[in-house]
Amino acid sequence: MTPIDDHTAAAIIAQLLFLQSDSGKNPIHMYINCPGGSVTAGLGIYDTMQYITAPVATWCIGQASSMGSLLLAAGEKGMRTALPNSRIMVHQPSGGAQ
Repeated sequence: MTPIDDHTAAAIIAQLLFLQSDSGKNPIHMYINCPGGSVTAGLGIYDTMQYITAPVATWCIGQASSMGSLLLAAGEKGMRTALPNSRIMVHQPSGGAQ
């Protein structure tokens, strides 16, 4: 379980772009077990998910809290799944000051 920060987001964005170029229109499966994290880093992942043409299937395994819940909801319509004992937590975003 890893929070979303700039380093994690950069790795996920690079992986999404690689899988897009490698698989074309085949679905990309994103497994989410995330306690949340940086709003700006998460929005970079969100924007990439919307930009690529391959559909992104999202799976909540464990928890999708805060920014993780937004990424779970960003999956392709009809391709969003949460396992029976998953936890999803949504709240208002904060300014991100640390």
